[in-house]
Amino acid sequence: MRFYFHPLADIELDEAIRYYEECEPGLGLELAEEVYSAIRRVSEYPDAWSAMSQNTRRCLVNRFPFGVIFQVKAGMLRIIAVANLHRRPGYWADRV
Repeated sequence: MRFYFHPLADIELDEAIRYYEECEPGLGLELAEEVYSAIRRVSEYPDAWSAMSQNTRRCLVNRFPFGVIFQVKAGMLRIIAVANLHRRPGYWADRV
């Protein structure tokens, strides 16, 4: 299944990668790999993940405190947020 990022989700991922890379070289790349691994899992099994609302689901990212918030629309996977789970819940809801 093809996917695309909401513009703010794309920015979130870039900022998280930059932050982890500053903490430890190579860690940002590891985060990116885990996020894209989660997206692959979602692409294969889009209905297998926790429902956040009627049309929105979340797949947790391994090793990092992030979740990929997504919707499936017209056969496309729309990444709404790459949400830091330590932020306030539901901050991304206005993107839906």
